Amino acid sequence: MKHNPPVDPCCAPDDPQAVHLATGLLDDPQADTHLAAFAKAVGHPTRVRILRMLARKEAHMCSHIVDELPLAQSTVSEHLRILRSAGLVQANEKGPRVSYCIVPSALKRFKALLEAV
Repeated sequence: MKHNPPVDPCCAPDDPQAVHLATGLLDDPQADTHLAAFAKAVGHPTRVRILRMLARKEAHMCSHIVDELPLAQSTVSEHLRILRSAGLVQANEKGPRVSYCIVPSALKRFKALLEAV
C-alpha cells in the first residue's frame, strides 16, 4: 500500500511540471534571467535564513519569522516580498493571516541552473 506524504496546509501542492531539465540551459537566455533572479533573492543572509526556517517548517507566518529574527516586521516583509517575486516562496492568504512556504520546484530549478553553469 502506497502512503502519500502529508500535505502542507500552508500552501498549494507544488507543480512538478514547473521544473525544467538542465539540458540546453547553457544556451537559454531565459535560464540566465531566472538564475540571476534566484541569485539576487538568495544574495542576502537574512533571506537565506528565512528559506532555511521555512524548509524546516519552523515558521510559516510573518510574525513567527519576525520573532526569530532581530528585524522589524516591515524588513522581514520586504525580504519575503523579494523571495516571492523570485518564485522561491509563495504565500497563502486566508483572511488577515498570510502563511509562507517554499516552492520546491523553484529550488529544484535553481539547483539545475547552478549545475548547468
